[in-house]
Amino acid sequence: MMARKQATEAPAVSNGSPKKRSSADSDNHNVKRPRLQESTDKARWRLSSEGGRHTWHYLEDDEAAKEWPQSYADKYFLGMPLELPELPKATNPLDAVRNGLTFFEKLQLPEGHWGCEYGGPMFLLPGVVIARYVTKNPVPWYYATEIKNYLFARANPVDGGWGLHIEGESTMLGTTLNYTTLRLVGVEADHPVMVKARATMHKMGGAIYAPHWAKFWLTVLGIMKWDIVNPVPPELWLLPDWVPIAPWRWWIHMRQVFLPMSYLWSKKWQAEETDLIRELRNELFVEDWNKIDWAGNRNTIHPNDNYHPKTAFLNTVNWLLVNIWNPVFRTKYLVEKAEAWASELIDMEDENTDYSDLAPVNAAMNTVCCYVRDGPGAYSVRRHVERLDEVLWVNAEGMLCNGTNGVQCWDTAFAIQAIMDAGLTEDPRWRPMLIKSLEFLEDQQIRENVKDQDKCYRHPRKGAWAFSNKDQGYAVSDCVSEALKSVIILQKTPGFPTLIDDQRIFDAVDTMLTYQNPSGACSSYETPRAGQWMEVLNAAEVFGNIMVEYEYPECTTAVLTTLSLFKKHWPNHRTAEIDNFITRAVKWIKSNQKPHGGWYGNWGICFTYATMFALESLASVGETYENSRYAKKGCDFLVAKQREDGGWSESYKACETGEYVEHPTGSQVVMTAWALVGLIKAKYPNNDPIKKGIKLIMDRQQPNGEWRQEAIEGVFNKSCMISYPNYKFSFPLKALGLFATRYPDEKVV
Repeated sequence: MMARKQATEAPAVSNGSPKKRSSADSDNHNVKRPRLQESTDKARWRLSSEGGRHTWHYLEDDEAAKEWPQSYADKYFLGMPLELPELPKATNPLDAVRNGLTFFEKLQLPEGHWGCEYGGPMFLLPGVVIARYVTKNPVPWYYATEIKNYLFARANPVDGGWGLHIEGESTMLGTTLNYTTLRLVGVEADHPVMVKARATMHKMGGAIYAPHWAKFWLTVLGIMKWDIVNPVPPELWLLPDWVPIAPWRWWIHMRQVFLPMSYLWSKKWQAEETDLIRELRNELFVEDWNKIDWAGNRNTIHPNDNYHPKTAFLNTVNWLLVNIWNPVFRTKYLVEKAEAWASELIDMEDENTDYSDLAPVNAAMNTVCCYVRDGPGAYSVRRHVERLDEVLWVNAEGMLCNGTNGVQCWDTAFAIQAIMDAGLTEDPRWRPMLIKSLEFLEDQQIRENVKDQDKCYRHPRKGAWAFSNKDQGYAVSDCVSEALKSVIILQKTPGFPTLIDDQRIFDAVDTMLTYQNPSGACSSYETPRAGQWMEVLNAAEVFGNIMVEYEYPECTTAVLTTLSLFKKHWPNHRTAEIDNFITRAVKWIKSNQKPHGGWYGNWGICFTYATMFALESLASVGETYENSRYAKKGCDFLVAKQREDGGWSESYKACETGEYVEHPTGSQVVMTAWALVGLIKAKYPNNDPIKKGIKLIMDRQQPNGEWRQEAIEGVFNKSCMISYPNYKFSFPLKALGLFATRYPDEKVV
């Protein structure tokens, strides 16, 4: 729906003070801005999950709303009352599992999977809104209203700014981009939230202190000039593959972001100038916009954003690109050739994902690239805009942007495993729910490698599962492993259908075997193509360990655990290779253990998360507390971190610092469950600390069977946190179920 233009234009401001604009300032070609309301009617929102694709719909028509009633899942995600009856109070852990499943079952979506928000990062939503603004596809009023509400709710309560993620301190990346987003969706500059945020932004030095990614987006909008953006020449993509710094060697997220960024940088494209853009030029800066030294502020950055300062080597490279390469060697022929190849790579990414793209950052940038190249009415632009809706999510606070287009396969796999660990897969009460889950995973298995796999530098994926859905289509080693593990569990349980035949299971295993590195470890999307030395070229500033693939204990343990299970049922498939894989993986996991006994987590917070998986994987090959000094040391590490109330509590600061840090809010249900899973899997001999942790989980279970959301659970690139709300179901259920099956006669309450 095309949003209606606001009756009144937003006022221009200068240095934080609104001022009136003359009638001569009017612009007949302004992009239409949505009308804003205080709030939408939450009872009119519906989530569609057809084919595992999540889109939120606002039903303004009463009849349409009546014909499509809200589900329990809709209401839960929106923070609306569910009015569920209280369940009988659990007197033992297995009863608590049943109560939890009774609630969690209601959140299963019709296709058989579980969905949820996957928010946390505060730089994703601006990209989507900016892409729609500059391509003249404004968000509808109900999106705009809930975007406004979410960003208002997530403003720092002290200084009014926004951080890199929802629990972080205010940064210039978060504050400049989210302030701009609020203005684009129709919030006036003199709104108290904006006045407070602007004061913080100016106190931090104004937008020239924003990091590279913010400068890029603000330049695309026309708020800044291209001179302030450090060079991103697409000619890099013309480098032969043998060159050590060739982009195909970069981590997949880095190369897929810098690909469209380089195309737009080369084109020096900027959006049509509007009244609002001119106003933002006054609002975002401390200085007079016309007097800013754009080129002189390329490397200006606020300390809060400078998690990974640019190296002297990178600064030298940038100087050479600006002062030597661009004026002397960057010929028209070379530029056109580089832009054409970058454009083709963008097209391959779009085709291989049906315009979903890897994640929201490159999806938004690719949208703008297609608009610049193909024109506003092109199919590529229209399809991109449609698919951008799939990364947007509505919760009780408003509308946010997910880190990908969902967590469908990942969370469904963990839900199945939790039920298995409780010994309930053969219970007919849960069979319909589990069969639907199996049907979803069957549907979402990726059946072929991508078109032009080698040409676009993609890793094999036949037989794999993605983190979200097969449309996005990026296989990840641990996502393949957890999904396959869940499929094997169900299909080897009496009474369940065999939906995925042996050959398709072999396809998955064959792909899993491609992920092992020479060290024995596994990475995420693909094996590393360059070493850590590539971080000297890290231009992102706000992230660490982003330039190349790294070796991750979580990925290694997931593949190891699944291959150990696979061997039991198919002992004759690639036996020697799998045995060798397992031996090398176990050796690496042991070598990756920290001196204190824990393992550093790269995708969850932090040592608690990775140590759970490490202990589980060692147990899968028969190494437990009794017979393995590595398992013993890991258990001792966890027990030493248990709090007086029986729980565990680790802060995201541990991910940043590499040292265990307690969370200031106290014990967390999810982290308590992680620690307990590790201890139980490793057969820790003293069950007293385990019982204390189980009691805490049971005590925090609500009368309707749910657990409340606590602190953020996930992380990526060391510095950015991300939410996994379904973890508060799957892992407490898993811990409770493991305890119930391991200690069936133990009383907890």
